[in-house]
Formats: sequence, structure tokens, C-alpha cells
Amino acid sequence: MEETEKSKPIDEPIYEEKTVRELSDLIASISDKDFMYDLFGCLFTPAELKDFGNRWKLVKALDAGKKQREISKELSMSLCNITRGARELKKENSAFKKLLQIYKKDN
Repeated sequence: MEETEKSKPIDEPIYEEKTVRELSDLIASISDKDFMYDLFGCLFTPAELKDFGNRWKLVKALDAGKKQREISKELSMSLCNITRGARELKKENSAFKKLLQIYKKDN
């Protein structure tokens, strides 16, 4: 029997790790901020860019100590998504924490 998307285990990623790794490595090598901005416009739809931006706003709001319900109202975001973001921030080697450190150093 051929394995379909529906028959894959739940914990298996729905993306190809090799492809995502290749793209993230390429993006990490870009130092031109205007090119990066243009690339995001090519990679994501306007709705995806809005969601992407709201996820960053969420991380900054959580870091600033805002209450989850307040963030939910401000960003029209579900408490489930906000809780997920909060859990990610609490992880020992959180990528969100590292990104916040870079952001705070540069701003």
C-alpha cells in the first residue's frame, strides 16, 4: 500500500527537511536587506506575510510581558497560537530567544 499524506504519522513533518534546510542555508547567507525583503515578497503571499509579521509581533509582545488575551485581541490571533509561541520562547535553546537577542542588540 502506498503511503499517502493522510496515512503518515502525526509527528512526521509535512515538509521536506532537506529542501527547507537548503532554503534556510541560502537565506542565512544573504546580507542584502533589500534583497531579503524582495525575496519574502516572492516566497509568501500577502496573507502569509501578514501571518509571518504577526508571529514576530507575538514573540515581541510575549517578551515584553503582555498578557496572552491582550495579544490575542490586538493581533486577532487564537490563544492556541499564542500559547505555542510562549512554549517556544520557554525552550532552553529557543530560536525565538536567539532572534530577540539579535534584535535587541541591533535596535
